[in-house]
Amino acid sequence: MRHRLIALGALVVVALAACSGGASSAGDEAAGSEATASASPSEAPTGVTADCEVGETDGELAFYNWTEYIDPSLITKFRDEFGVDVVEDYFPNNEEMLARVEPQGSDYDVLVPSDYMVGIMIERGLLMLLDKDAIPNAANVAEEFRSPPFDPQQAFHMPYQWGTTGLGISKEVAGDDPEPTWGWIFDPEMSAELDGRITLLDDPREAMGAALAYLGHSLNSTNEAEIQEAADLIAQTAERLKAFDSDQYEDLLVTGETVAAQGYSGDFFAVFDQTDSWDAYAYVLPEEGSQRWVDTMVIPADAPHPCTAHTFINFILDPENGATLTNFNFYASPNKAAEEFIDAEILDDPAIYPPANVAENLEFIEDTGETEPIYTDLFTEAKG
Repeated sequence: MRHRLIALGALVVVALAACSGGASSAGDEAAGSEATASASPSEAPTGVTADCEVGETDGELAFYNWTEYIDPSLITKFRDEFGVDVVEDYFPNNEEMLARVEPQGSDYDVLVPSDYMVGIMIERGLLMLLDKDAIPNAANVAEEFRSPPFDPQQAFHMPYQWGTTGLGISKEVAGDDPEPTWGWIFDPEMSAELDGRITLLDDPREAMGAALAYLGHSLNSTNEAEIQEAADLIAQTAERLKAFDSDQYEDLLVTGETVAAQGYSGDFFAVFDQTDSWDAYAYVLPEEGSQRWVDTMVIPADAPHPCTAHTFINFILDPENGATLTNFNFYASPNKAAEEFIDAEILDDPAIYPPANVAENLEFIEDTGETEPIYTDLFTEAKG
């Protein structure tokens, strides 16, 4: 797929205000012990690990990923290069992934959770400490992604892709230069002509985050009154939505079933390109606030094939493979070495790689600790 910068520049609004395979233990901890999420950078994280060689495999790869989030050619290339099968499964949001993995243990080797969910999984002892010796391509990761707050020593994850959450909208209803606001979803007067043709992500932190931002609160609020206010707003909006959807929102938009959708930057850009519809739609980062996120690659603590998992992570962090990933899905790459292979129109696009004055105003979704279940419960109630 090829991204066309000239067309995008005309329609995108970016406006933000102001191995052996055998598991062993690290840090004298028994296998299966809980890892420490709150350890300071000077403390060595503890937990289950594995002893793997570079390129070692110990069975097929069971890969649990977001829908349509990897170029199929990379799966084929990995199979051919390492001679192992890849079994793919998909999840619509972080919470469903966690619910699938946590209760009965994992049948997966590599997961792709978002930033805040990594912190939650570390705290619950669900992740394996990475054997860095088996991932030499970790050196390709850009400096800004090497010490994130959810895993300061990058002990349990490697970054996969990063991007923003915003609003895809039809120019037919919003005009050629749409106002950059969540009001297109939450303001009943502004969105009156859009009723029944709007989607919100089926994700508690994403949907509630948009509502919180619209109300002037942080996406990471731990104030229960503010979170309730956001849930009430979503409940009031729900009857005007076509759906809560995290899988097909971009397709619903370009087929005309909807005219506005909360979603992820790369998903919109990819479908605009596939359908040659750049002139018909805009991608907006609302001025009230929005999210910058990082999706990651992690290995469950009880992964059946940990060495194959390490080899796959190292494979994705190869410069050319990292570029193939970004050129396919239009998300920004955390792989600095991949940039020479990424299409120039993607690297130069401020909607994919926001300039510093825009990026500094985007929030990461963070683990809010004991408040997390409140987000999930209130969102579930609000959906009706």
